[in-house]
Amino acid sequence: MTIQTTRLSDPAVRAFVAAVNAHDREAFLALLAPDATMADDGDDRDLAQWIDREIFSSNGHLEVDNESNGGRALIARYRNDTWGEMRTAWRFEVTADGRVSRFETGQA
Repeated sequence: MTIQTTRLSDPAVRAFVAAVNAHDREAFLALLAPDATMADDGDDRDLAQWIDREIFSSNGHLEVDNESNGGRALIARYRNDTWGEMRTAWRFEVTADGRVSRFETGQA
């Protein structure tokens, strides 16, 4: 069963998912810490290139099936125009001021 975005526990993760699904690059970038990093399938990636390719230029969309670790770990169905839909795991690190400093994703 899908968890509605508005019901996700962690405010930063909730904003992250909402920005992805709204294709709102400005809101997405605003919730990242200035030195934010990310990894895909265990490999660190260039954040700006990755989000453009995997989210914003390819209509990325997250449907969250499960959350754990206080809402900072998700199992979700992620789809975009490049890869179609896949079951993915997402882990987030959030700063004291509520910004995402790192996220990691990969196939679940």
